[in-house]
Amino acid sequence: MSLDFQQKLAFLAQQPEALSQFGRGIEREALRIKSDGKLSSDKHPDAFGSALCHESITTDFAESLMEFITPVAKDVPQLFNYLNDIHHYSAKNLAADEMLWPISMPCYVEKEDNIELAQYGSSNVGLMKTAYRQGLKNRYGCMMQVIAGVHYNFSLPSAFWPVWSQMHGADLTPQEAQSAGYFALIRNYMRFGWIIPYLFGASPAICSSFIQGKETPLQFKKLAKGTIYLPYATSLRLSDLGYTNSSQSSLNICYNSLENYLASVSEALHKKSPEFKALGIKKNGKYIQLNDNVLQIENELYASIRPKRVQKKGETPSQALHARGVEYVEIRSLDVNPFSKVGITEEQVNFLDLFLTWCAITPSDEINEAQSTHLRTNFSQIVTEGRQPDLRLAINGKEQSVSAWGAEIMAQLMDLASVFDKQQNVSHYEQAIAHIAEYFRQPELTNSARVLDKLLAANVDNGILALSLAKEYKIALCEQGYQLWSDQYFEQQRLASLEKQQHIEQQDTLSFDHYLQQYFTNAETY
Repeated sequence: MSLDFQQKLAFLAQQPEALSQFGRGIEREALRIKSDGKLSSDKHPDAFGSALCHESITTDFAESLMEFITPVAKDVPQLFNYLNDIHHYSAKNLAADEMLWPISMPCYVEKEDNIELAQYGSSNVGLMKTAYRQGLKNRYGCMMQVIAGVHYNFSLPSAFWPVWSQMHGADLTPQEAQSAGYFALIRNYMRFGWIIPYLFGASPAICSSFIQGKETPLQFKKLAKGTIYLPYATSLRLSDLGYTNSSQSSLNICYNSLENYLASVSEALHKKSPEFKALGIKKNGKYIQLNDNVLQIENELYASIRPKRVQKKGETPSQALHARGVEYVEIRSLDVNPFSKVGITEEQVNFLDLFLTWCAITPSDEINEAQSTHLRTNFSQIVTEGRQPDLRLAINGKEQSVSAWGAEIMAQLMDLASVFDKQQNVSHYEQAIAHIAEYFRQPELTNSARVLDKLLAANVDNGILALSLAKEYKIALCEQGYQLWSDQYFEQQRLASLEKQQHIEQQDTLSFDHYLQQYFTNAETY
């Protein structure tokens, strides 16, 4: 049998184990800045141990771009206890004149060469991580790579998938149902995931230094000394100007099944790029990129959502998915929330739990290449003009205004929230939807509108606002205290990470050239 939405809700209401014990994890990125609002040029602080091996504190593209990683949490308060403790320790152990930049778009950077690539030691795996980043620098420039975001990792409980199979009339093994269900979720995220930057996008304005004199078709307005903005933008971070990859526009990654996805990713990994070939692989004996394909490795595939599986040692992401199926999804379209000292709020997470579950249970037909292109256009419109009152989107053959789409989705999310709250004997899911639903009736309540309102009201630059918040948040983070962990715990983590890195370096026997050759040869096999 295949049920309609209300029938599915009634069915889920009778299956409490299917909607409990979600897996949740957060990865929050933040630039280290100096007290004058400029990028820090200092090395990764010693207090944070090995960026290669630390479980909670590492770096992303640059030495100055920190990344905080929580363990998997089964409830939202625990998730935020993890996140707050990591931020508390980090804030206390930054240099006295350093802070965390509280917005997605970078601070003032005079020259791209001032951005030092992240360093991970002398092991082959560490050298590969830095060489990969060197490739990103040479391909796209550093400015795009120091944009910060928040990634939300989400898994439905194992008990959900047999219920999902029943609701969809599918005769599948548990692993098959889980992978099929997650890809159904992903396809609906492609259709409706524009709702995330609309609601939570917080980068309608950028420092003009970000463009570095490059031409853009976007019709920016100017503010204060050096800020440029779009009046109805939600997330310039997610626009063609920001964290995207135009060279990947020809790739047709297919999300209709796990098999389709793996095949299309494999094809993309082997697709040659004339532009990148012209760069060369080495210069003066050093790698300037890992290869001249459109994608050096799978991590270079830019997507607002990814199917994921925890990798075993030596596995690529595709090998892990092929061997054991999809385990969770990673949501990558969240801007850093400048109104939270840890970059995201519990209300946002409650909303994401509901929205992602809705994506999993809502009908989700396959998406062809033409539809995929159209959905990307919808997304692009939202990030550059999402609060434009007359903006309309066509989805599944139906066209209506953004506010009408929002009202329709929110009504179903409220029904789902009611099921969540009754099963868990709480009220925060319905409260979250009741509050956030107003954003579609009053776009001025969205994060992007709030940011722009503060800038315009005071006629100040983006950086002035961000620096003020950075100072406020450092004080608050240092003062708040631990919820779960301690200084002793983080000192143990620091020492363990350094010891692990040393062990990896001592175990290397191959030259770096041979290591890369072996890596890419092994990556060919599932």
